[in-house]
Amino acid sequence: MSSTLNILRNRRRRRNQPDARLQERTSAAGFGCVFSISVFLLFLTFSSVLTYRAIVNDLPPADAIEDLLNPRDGQLLQPTRIYARDGETLVQVFAPEDAPRRYIPLSIENPQHLPSPLWQATLALRDPDFWSHPGYSLDNLSDPESHPTLTQQLVADLLLWDEPPTLRRAIRERMLAAQLTNLYGRQQILEWYLNSANFGHNAYGAESAAQLYFGKSVTELSTSESATLAAASQSPAFNPIDAPTIAYQRRQETLYIMEELNLLDAEPADAARRAPFNLPSFNEPENPAPAFTRLILSQLDTVYPRERIERGGLTIISTLDLDLQTDAACTLTAQIARLNKRTVEECSAASLLPTLPTMDAVENPQASALVLDPQTGEILAAIGETNLNAASANLAPHRAGSSVTPFIYLTGFTRGLSPASLLWDIPSEMGIQNFDNEFHGPLRLRTALANDYRVPVQGVLAQMGGENVTRISRSFGLDFDVLRYEDALVAPLDLASAYSVFAAEGALNGQIIDEKLQPFGVLEVRDARDKIWLDWTTPQSQAVVTPQLAYLMTDVLSDETARWASLGTPNALEIGRPVAAKIGQVLDGREAWTIGATPQRVALVWLGADATFSPNAAAGIWH
Repeated sequence: MSSTLNILRNRRRRRNQPDARLQERTSAAGFGCVFSISVFLLFLTFSSVLTYRAIVNDLPPADAIEDLLNPRDGQLLQPTRIYARDGETLVQVFAPEDAPRRYIPLSIENPQHLPSPLWQATLALRDPDFWSHPGYSLDNLSDPESHPTLTQQLVADLLLWDEPPTLRRAIRERMLAAQLTNLYGRQQILEWYLNSANFGHNAYGAESAAQLYFGKSVTELSTSESATLAAASQSPAFNPIDAPTIAYQRRQETLYIMEELNLLDAEPADAARRAPFNLPSFNEPENPAPAFTRLILSQLDTVYPRERIERGGLTIISTLDLDLQTDAACTLTAQIARLNKRTVEECSAASLLPTLPTMDAVENPQASALVLDPQTGEILAAIGETNLNAASANLAPHRAGSSVTPFIYLTGFTRGLSPASLLWDIPSEMGIQNFDNEFHGPLRLRTALANDYRVPVQGVLAQMGGENVTRISRSFGLDFDVLRYEDALVAPLDLASAYSVFAAEGALNGQIIDEKLQPFGVLEVRDARDKIWLDWTTPQSQAVVTPQLAYLMTDVLSDETARWASLGTPNALEIGRPVAAKIGQVLDGREAWTIGATPQRVALVWLGADATFSPNAAAGIWH
């Protein structure tokens, strides 16, 4: 019995004492927990360092703003200018006048200083707490397009303009805003802002805006005029020239806000609101190539934001041949007048103007034109849609009509057809009619293409299949519904580019713009310190079809005798030398194209009217 009790006591004693192995496991677990926490903290620290380095990597120095707005030679005090290909002839300047922008200080100790109502109105609208916050705000951090403070807006416009709108940029913007505030103080930041802000209509800086809208220096502005400029700086599109009614309303609202913030007493505020809203007369600076300018700006938009280009400090050397542009614009204007049976005004190309084929007047004609160099892809001239009144900057897409049929026939060439292949121009179940309302029986492909017969081309399209034709067309940069090609819209630049491949022995030359190889209008962009921003002086090239296929198409389109059946001889497509030319007709007869290519030039003309007309009219302009 006693031995049994001893055994029980020993078991109870062992149960009340910790197991050595359990102690070891517990110690190991504790060590593992501490180790895990240490590793996590180390990882967190390491990640924080990496994240911080990723944010501050390549962060522009805050003092870079001095180079941009130095009162003596700041880069942004020079407007951006576009020159012709010679690098000397000015085409357009992004400023009310071709002159450096004048920098005006804020300090009242300077005899010529920014008026207090201007900066007070600006802060009332843009940043009422400007004098108290640290230069940045954490509000709207998740919205990179939001710039809550004036200093952040300055950083976004001048230092971080080339960064995509991400959380990283939003954080960097606030870091730089804090640095600027600490380094330079709020008064300097406000002075920089007013001397660089966009006031609309290419007026950057308060002095440029005051001269443009009021015909006087900013130092002479009244309270009401200052309120007008402050409102324009917040919404540049609603400036006094482009939107005078809205600009007046915003002036009144600004004055009410200033009164509510005790920046203006009631009586002066009321007097300012009753002040007349008078603006000086303004004439737009002459631009000899508005359509060309719009075209190259759309191309530069894919590389640099438009706002940065227009802000200033850049020199853009274009591909424009200004003599060719002037002569082409003159020719277009003169021919439009002739189609209206109006007197042709003399211009620089008057001695070069060909005589149009005899025809009835065209009702309200308008035309556009392009000239390219097929060996480089350079755009040499571009004339927007021109009517009796003026030339616009518009090079809009239009219905392709039969201008794209060469690419249907080319698909046939890739699959065994040749210019000598026999085609049938006879009635079919599809009910298709030729433009001349006749059928021509059996004929060679060469003749069908040269004379623009609709029936044979439909047969080739059905034989080749829409997918194959689409693939060939897209390789030339043309993307349209092949099965409805006549009503498909095609851009003049794309069509001229496609025909340039025939003239360049099967190669498409140009620059990669928006992930697409296409003709280009810019050779070089550099800043005021002659630093090259963009160099497109060396074109890129891509083989589209073999030289043999390009030769076949050029040979057919250059065959003058083959097209005599429809055009007769002489005709507008005969220029005294071989040229691969094509008239593009539209079914309702209210639009027509003519495109022609030699190894040196590709010229395209589009003509439209309110009523039907002969496509020879477009060919006459092209000639």
